[in-house]
Amino acid sequence: MGHIQRALLSVSQKEGIVEFAKELHTLGVQLLSTGGTATLLQAAGIPVVAVSDYTGFPEILDGRVKTLHPRIHGGILALRENPAHQTALASHGIEPIDLVVVNLYPFAEVIARPQVLRQEALEQIDIGGPTLVRAAAKNFQSVAVVVDPADYAPVLNDLHTTGVVSAERRRQLAQKAFVQTAQYDALIAAYLSQDQPPWQLDGGPDGAVFPETLTLTYSKVQDLRYGENPHQAAAFYRDRLGGGLSLAQAQQLQGRALSYTNLLDVNAALGLMLEFPEAPACCIVKHTNPCGVGLGGTLVEAFERARACDPVSAYGGIIGANRPFDGTMVRATRGLLVEAVIAPGFTEEALSGLQRRENLRLLALPELGTLRPSPYESRSITGGLLLQARDAQSWDPDMLQVVSRRQPTPEEWASLEFAWRVSKHVKSNAIVLARTGQTVGIGAGQMSRVDSVKLAAMKASLPTAGTVLASDAFFPFRDGVDEAAKAGVTAVAHPGGSMRDGEVAQAADEHGLAMVLTGIRHFKH
Repeated sequence: MGHIQRALLSVSQKEGIVEFAKELHTLGVQLLSTGGTATLLQAAGIPVVAVSDYTGFPEILDGRVKTLHPRIHGGILALRENPAHQTALASHGIEPIDLVVVNLYPFAEVIARPQVLRQEALEQIDIGGPTLVRAAAKNFQSVAVVVDPADYAPVLNDLHTTGVVSAERRRQLAQKAFVQTAQYDALIAAYLSQDQPPWQLDGGPDGAVFPETLTLTYSKVQDLRYGENPHQAAAFYRDRLGGGLSLAQAQQLQGRALSYTNLLDVNAALGLMLEFPEAPACCIVKHTNPCGVGLGGTLVEAFERARACDPVSAYGGIIGANRPFDGTMVRATRGLLVEAVIAPGFTEEALSGLQRRENLRLLALPELGTLRPSPYESRSITGGLLLQARDAQSWDPDMLQVVSRRQPTPEEWASLEFAWRVSKHVKSNAIVLARTGQTVGIGAGQMSRVDSVKLAAMKASLPTAGTVLASDAFFPFRDGVDEAAKAGVTAVAHPGGSMRDGEVAQAADEHGLAMVLTGIRHFKH
C-alpha cells in the first residue's frame, strides 16, 4: 500500500470524525463523503467532495442508493499491483480510493426501542455501508478500512510516523470490519425471525420447530477475572437480540470484578427470584444450587428463613432478593461472608452501610420485577451448542393428581407448591424439604434419588418433622419415600411416570403421607 491519496468518509456515528478528517486533509488526502457526513465536514471548513459530484450520479430513493456506483467500488476493489486492473481504472476514469471510513446505520439501537415499528426498523438496514466495508476489507492489502472511531488515532499515528497504514494494521482493521458486518447481518436475521421459533416456544416438543441454521450475535460486556479456575481465561457476552431480562442489564455498584463462577451463581439466584414475584423473597446460592430459600412479610424475614435452612453453607454465598435491599437487610447480613448480592435496587442507607464491605459485589437490576427472560436458553458442548425452551412451567393445578389415600392439608398444599417451585432450580437429582415459605433441607446433584433424600435430611439445620418433600423427577423405587418418612415428612410431590408409581404410592399410604403427582419433570443438569 502506498500513501493515501483519497479517502471515503460516510459515518452514522459522528464522534471524532471532524478531527480525523482535518488530520487527513492536513496530510494532503482528498476527502469524499455523503449526506450528513459531508454537511458536517463542510460546516467545519474541511474541503470535501460530495460522492454524487464525484460519480456524476445523484443520491436517489431517499438516500437508499448513493455509493453503489462503479466509480466508488472500482476505486476500492482494484488491485494496485494488477496491470489489467489499473488499465481498467484508467479507461473508465476511475481514481483509486485508499481509505474507507464507514460505520453503519444504528439498526441495533433502533430495534432496542420499545414498540419500534417494523418499517422503521427495516429502514435502518444499511445496504451501501456494508457493501463499502466488505469491499475495502476484501482488498485490505491495498485499502485501509475503519469501522470504529477508536481506530482513528492508531491510523493517524501510522500516517504521521511512516506515511502509510501498516500491513498488519490493515489486516486487523479488515478482520474487525468483517466481524462488524457479520454481526450486523446476524442481528437483522435474528430480528426478522424473532416472531418465529426458536424465539417463541411453548416449552414442549409439540410445534417447537428449530431452524436448520441458527444465527446468534453477542457483544462483549467485560473480561472476567478468570473462568471456573484461575488458570482459565473468561469473558462475559450479552445477547444482542434475545430480549427480556438479562444479567447484562445489571449495574455493578461496588465490589471486585465479577468472576465466571460469580455470574453463574448470580444467574441461579436470579432464576429463583423470578419464581416468587408475589411476596418478598430471598435466596442464598452456592455453586449454582440454593442452600436456602425463604418468603416473608418483609425481605429481612425472607432472608432469615433462607439462612436458617443451612447457615454453614450460606457462608461465602450469593444473595438474591426480589425487593430493594435496605438498611435493615444490611444489619441482618452482618457477620455473614457474602460474595455478591443481586436485587432490584439498593437504598442510600444500604449503600452507605455496605461501603465498608469493599469486596462485596452489589448488582442492581431494576428490571427484575418487570421483565421476563428470553424464552430460550443455550449451552455449549464440545464442538456444538444446545438450545432449548426455557423451563417456564411449574405448579399447574390442572395437572395435579393425589394418589394417596390421604389428601394434603391446606398448609401442606401451600408448602408443596413452594417446595416444587424451588426444586426446579436445584441440580438433579433434586430433593427439597420445606414448610410454607421456607426450605428446610436441600439435596442436590446426587447420582441416586434416595441419596438426595438422605442428604436433604442430613443438611437440614431445622427440624424436618412435619415438612413436605418435592422431587424434581419420579421415585424409581419406594426407598426414597421410606427415607422421607424417617425424616418426618408428611406430604410428597413428584412428577410420576415410573413403572413403580403404584409401589411408591403404597409406601406413602403405609407411612400416612399425602402424595401428589405433578405431571411435570424439572431435571436441571
